Amino acid sequence: MNRLKTTLLLSLLTVLMVLMGSALGGKTGMVFAFFMACAMNFFSYWFSDKIVLKMYGAREIGAGDHPAFYGMVRRLAVQAGLPMPRVYLIPEDSPNAFATGRNPGHAAVAATEGILRILTPEELEGVMAHELAHVKNRDILISTIAATFAGAISLIGNMLQWGAMLGMGRGDDEEGAGGVVGSLLMAIVAPMAAMLIQMAVSRSREYLADEGGARICGRPLALAGALRKLQAASQMIPLQEARPASAHLFIVNPLSGGSLARLFSTHPPLEERIARLEALARGTLR
Repeated sequence: MNRLKTTLLLSLLTVLMVLMGSALGGKTGMVFAFFMACAMNFFSYWFSDKIVLKMYGAREIGAGDHPAFYGMVRRLAVQAGLPMPRVYLIPEDSPNAFATGRNPGHAAVAATEGILRILTPEELEGVMAHELAHVKNRDILISTIAATFAGAISLIGNMLQWGAMLGMGRGDDEEGAGGVVGSLLMAIVAPMAAMLIQMAVSRSREYLADEGGARICGRPLALAGALRKLQAASQMIPLQEARPASAHLFIVNPLSGGSLARLFSTHPPLEERIARLEALARGTLR
């Protein structure tokens, strides 16, 4: 069901992108929007992993640098049937982890120094299995596409908004104040819709990664226990360099905020994720 939902949501983003391009400049605008999306996706596909790792000051490690952690990732990769990913440590006390890379053959997993300190080996296994599940499901590529589409739609929305205010935009079908109002509504509503769709895609993939990670490590309750600890610790020790553009990558949302921020979070509620993992352990997950 989550996979079907993801396909439908990505299709909605595509349709929204085409509509935005059409509103911007008819057929010419549609072509412009298409090529802009292709260019942004090309850049994200090839360079997003390098950018995010550098953003958080991640340092690549080998078997000799941190034998226990590196060996754990290697063992889990074998259990998942994946090539060995590159392994990185982030010099941050805030406990968190993420996976990146365009495909399983070019993947990387990263963990903060803080997460290695507060979790038991079994809980850490659950977390890294979750990240490897993201790699196996190619979630990074899907999330990057969703984020890129949402960013492109927001950019076109800004262009459309300025065009409407300056009296430009489509003039073949709509005239006068009605056309301006319609363009302004599209410029405001479409980026909001794109953001909500991107969040829905990310939330669906998190549920799949929780389930997949639990099956890889064989300990759903260990991952549930890790999420409980991470929820409390990440609020006490926020990630200093956290950015909204990369928040969806982490196992728990690194951005702090109240109930409104949680409503617009790229992550599903931790309580629901934990409940699903407990149901998986009982054999009652549907």
